[in-house]
Amino acid sequence: MPEVLVVGAGPVGLALAADLRTRGVDVDIVDRRPAVGGGTRAIGIHSPALTLLEASGATDAIRSRAVRIGRGEARADGRVLAEIRFDRLRARHPYVAALPQSETLAVLTALAPPVRHGVHVTALREGRAGVHAVTAAGESVRADAVVVASGWSGRELVYRPGAVRTHHYPDRYAMADVEASGGPIARVHLERGGVVESFPLPDGRRRLVAWAGTREIPDADTFLRDAVAARTGVEVDITGASTFGIRRAVAPTLRRGRVVVVGDAAHEVSPIGGQGMNLGLLDALTLAPLLAPWVRRGDDAGLARWERDRLASARHAARLAVLNTLLGRAATPAAHRARSAALRAVLRGAGGAAFTRAYAMRLDRAARGT
Repeated sequence: MPEVLVVGAGPVGLALAADLRTRGVDVDIVDRRPAVGGGTRAIGIHSPALTLLEASGATDAIRSRAVRIGRGEARADGRVLAEIRFDRLRARHPYVAALPQSETLAVLTALAPPVRHGVHVTALREGRAGVHAVTAAGESVRADAVVVASGWSGRELVYRPGAVRTHHYPDRYAMADVEASGGPIARVHLERGGVVESFPLPDGRRRLVAWAGTREIPDADTFLRDAVAARTGVEVDITGASTFGIRRAVAPTLRRGRVVVVGDAAHEVSPIGGQGMNLGLLDALTLAPLLAPWVRRGDDAGLARWERDRLASARHAARLAVLNTLLGRAATPAAHRARSAALRAVLRGAGGAAFTRAYAMRLDRAARGT
């Protein structure tokens, strides 16, 4: 019987399993998907998560592959409104490590215990001898504790229907990874027609994301190509673009007996800037050192504070997601001028440092000491 069963082998579940393995915890990890893939496709790993990933050895491997973004620009109408200087943060890793999620998964998979794919957990039943995870195939896996890291689709394992209030935004976005110049600088174009984000990736590629209104897009490639050209003046060939919508949800609790929930299974925030994936990583990596004393000696002294801190951080990230979403929408000419002027004034003053810290997740409670 494993000490800990991790349900879900995305970045959050793998990071937790890899960390637990280094601490000598007997951990089993299962995933309903038949193979690695899918997920949020987040690309940015922020300083607090990079620091906590050092325990498993993941940070060095990520740093060796990633583009280190030390600077960002907020732009509008062809002008720079303000610079966002991650390289001036007082942090162990003063940058954002930009890496395709597939490569992050490869790093974490190599460090975690082998994943048992195709295992769909349908129910969790707690008893005196631990937690029984019942699968769709009729298997029962028993563990001292279970951590649900399966994304929003696993929420029903822990919460009653309606217990986690979810807000569905009307906004749609188009996204693609393309070959494009621009150097290791992140650029956010806050234009009248809607936001265009351009983040560097390894091998001379960039992640492009554009606000696409509130309707379905029949041809994502054409839309994204035209939106980037119209809003930024840059012509880029687009193939393989996809579209997505966003939700906001924050669970009221993260624990039910010997079952703990982390990542998108508990809270979803806008994926802009990688906030959602990093929030989940910080959930998992601050939980890891508490699990061994809990499952071995029944010492749960740190779990109540962990839960309070993670819920507070999730609520803060959700508020930032609301602001990101509002700023990224199209605006009338007058509203666009007012928005640009306000952002220029705020970001070039004392608010610029505060915004940088918030965007880099330095205000997350797990960032203390990192």
